[in-house]
Amino acid sequence: MFIEYEKLIVNKRKYTKTKRAELQKQTRERIVEAVVALHEELGPANTSIKAVAERAGVQRLTVYRYFPDNFSLFQACSSHWLSLNPPPNVIDWATIQKANEQTYAALLAFYKYYRRTEPMWTRIYRDVEDIEALRKSMEEFEAYLDQVCDVIMKNWRIRGKREQQISLTLRHSLSFATWRSLKHEKLEDIQIVELVMSWVHAAKTL
Repeated sequence: MFIEYEKLIVNKRKYTKTKRAELQKQTRERIVEAVVALHEELGPANTSIKAVAERAGVQRLTVYRYFPDNFSLFQACSSHWLSLNPPPNVIDWATIQKANEQTYAALLAFYKYYRRTEPMWTRIYRDVEDIEALRKSMEEFEAYLDQVCDVIMKNWRIRGKREQQISLTLRHSLSFATWRSLKHEKLEDIQIVELVMSWVHAAKTL
């Protein structure tokens, strides 16, 4: 009888710990989702802890308990948003043999991605210079764009001055700012790709 009672107590404690852990996980997720939503609506610079707490339905101290500084909060926000909105994967076009076709596919993939996620990128790039905690995440994304450019350049098989010209053209063309500036000229993504391809071919002849 005593052994059975002891098992019951142990099981109850396990259940309580599991339940508590699940509630903590849910609270953390609500906070992160609130940050993501506010960053997309207002931008990081205009998102206060008070606003995050209100959106998540928790106290300000609860936000600080889970995220004691901006770095941990922004890292969680960035990871969550990117898990829902992953950038184009190099694997999707890495096996394309022809340089023109590979470049076209990569550019179109990124431009469609930027169009779909424009509000968040607009606010992030606007605020990144003012918020140190954002810079690491953005540096990682910029480094990824460098890698994409390197993959594309291998297929062009060009050396010397022309290689540098094409590389600079491609890297500039892969950036969100370039896409957005051309999008504001009322160009569709395919039209932007075709324009960029004309730049690349012009650089090839320099």
